[in-house]
Amino acid sequence: MDPVTVVLILFVAALVLFATEWLRVDVTALLLLSALLLFGLTTPKDAFANFGSDTVLTIASLFILTRALLRTGVIEDMGNALARRARNAGGMARGLLSVVAGLSAFTSNTATTAVFLPLVVGLSRRAQLPPSRLLMPLAYASILGGTITVIGTTTNLVVSGALPRYHIRPLGFFELAWVGLPVALIGLAYLFFVAPRLLPEREAELAEGSQRPYLAELTVQPESVLAGQTLRDSGLGRDHGLTVVAIRQGEQLLHGPDAGRQLHSGDVLVLEGSSERLLAGKDTLGLVSKPEQKLRQVLSGTSERPGDVRLVEAVVLPRSRLLGRTLRESRFRERYGASVLALHRRNRVSERLARTRVQVGDVLLLQGPADRLSSLGEDLTVLDDLTERHPDRRKARLALLLFLGAVVIGASGLLPLGVSVLVAVALTFAFQVLTPEEGYQAIEWPVLVLVACMLTFGGAFEASGAAKVIIGVVAGVVKPLGAYGLLTALFVVTVALTQPMSNQAAALVMLPLAIGISAQLGYDPRPFIIGITVAASNSFITPLEPSCMLVFGPGRYRFFDFVRVGSGLTLVTLAASVMIIPLVWPFQP
Repeated sequence: MDPVTVVLILFVAALVLFATEWLRVDVTALLLLSALLLFGLTTPKDAFANFGSDTVLTIASLFILTRALLRTGVIEDMGNALARRARNAGGMARGLLSVVAGLSAFTSNTATTAVFLPLVVGLSRRAQLPPSRLLMPLAYASILGGTITVIGTTTNLVVSGALPRYHIRPLGFFELAWVGLPVALIGLAYLFFVAPRLLPEREAELAEGSQRPYLAELTVQPESVLAGQTLRDSGLGRDHGLTVVAIRQGEQLLHGPDAGRQLHSGDVLVLEGSSERLLAGKDTLGLVSKPEQKLRQVLSGTSERPGDVRLVEAVVLPRSRLLGRTLRESRFRERYGASVLALHRRNRVSERLARTRVQVGDVLLLQGPADRLSSLGEDLTVLDDLTERHPDRRKARLALLLFLGAVVIGASGLLPLGVSVLVAVALTFAFQVLTPEEGYQAIEWPVLVLVACMLTFGGAFEASGAAKVIIGVVAGVVKPLGAYGLLTALFVVTVALTQPMSNQAAALVMLPLAIGISAQLGYDPRPFIIGITVAASNSFITPLEPSCMLVFGPGRYRFFDFVRVGSGLTLVTLAASVMIIPLVWPFQP
């Protein structure tokens, strides 16, 4: 069979499978690569070389560096700092969305949305607004920011990495900012002033486990920001989502303390809140639990690494030896090698945790070595591992320094971007900011498989002559539209393709077509390359984009909600891009 016919059949079959998702996108990509090899349309050397290309390695490295920022709480702390400084809910929401857009220019859109989701939910509660009014704008802001730099999304990196095979220079680090920044600003204005008229009002629907209320006893440290403040000024409830049940000052236990009560170093606060809120408050406010202090002393004399210490939720089983005994009586830490940081019970515990008698169904928040927590016997069973959700802020500055260093060196051209981020990953592991196991788990392997396979298909698509056939047909149709019409058509088709298929696949499908058609019509291909890159990175019309999927459930959205709000944002993005792109990248070479 003619190679052109085979490639075109494979092209159509891949589009159908990508659009319908009968198979996972990475499985479809692997089948496509297998077909190319079996039909002799590519060599094993060329096919496998793309799995080790600088594009794939750069994307993998950025996944790891982003996880380091999340693991050390850098991004979360930025959001918390903004929330504390905002004067009103409206200003706080706009500030958060602006920060999200700025951060997603350098980190994963999905990761940024995931980190800020609980912050936005907390903000909506304090402002007495349904989360549905804020969560969709959160996802859209993260997507808008991704078009500002070449590392803003994996789509940008994929397009940039594919350009050399067409003898076109890769995208500069901030090249997309000429259009990405204005589009992001215009898009944010849409989210601030237009979207609120279109967004639904529905109450949040969050998983029970994520909001399970725990009771914890935390001691105010001498360096704590709470020392010397009153309860009213501390913002424990307003900013941190924690309820002060009681305060123990010396031998005095004060239940339901007055808001004017001043806090001092050494005070023990009996706090109620979700595990995330308690752990975040403990890290940022200078609070510590006595069991945790003792655990650190024990571990300081061992070879345990930070990555070996886990944080889990465990439920007390019916035949547990703990039943009817206090944690002190059962010698919990000596027996299990773990510390109880907090306890959840349907009815609030009125006594001190150390004096509370354990009941069936109690859920304990435990911290300890991984090997000990994996062998709790018949007394407890682990419900969830929260280690990844609990930032380790001890090396936050180092994580931020390594990330910024990689970005600055790569953007300045002192080293290729792939080299700078790979060196940063090596240093991240060497300084134990992140364990190699955590780093490798952070890599989204399906994305890397998709990118490598589609890069190979792009080469076969061009080498077989199939691209030339399609380009000749399409060029004749769009020639009467002129340069602006061609740019608009390519943008619209790319946006349409990103709805059923992944952004990276849509960009790689459209890239050879845009280059070939523009060249045949006598235009410089670069403005059209920029156009499909921006279009592929901005997917607003359906909730199928990963950032949108994250907020779909918590916001209780419906499919049409995204169509209603996202269609207008897409039109704004299209209009701004078509006006700006030719001013920076002229159509004529």
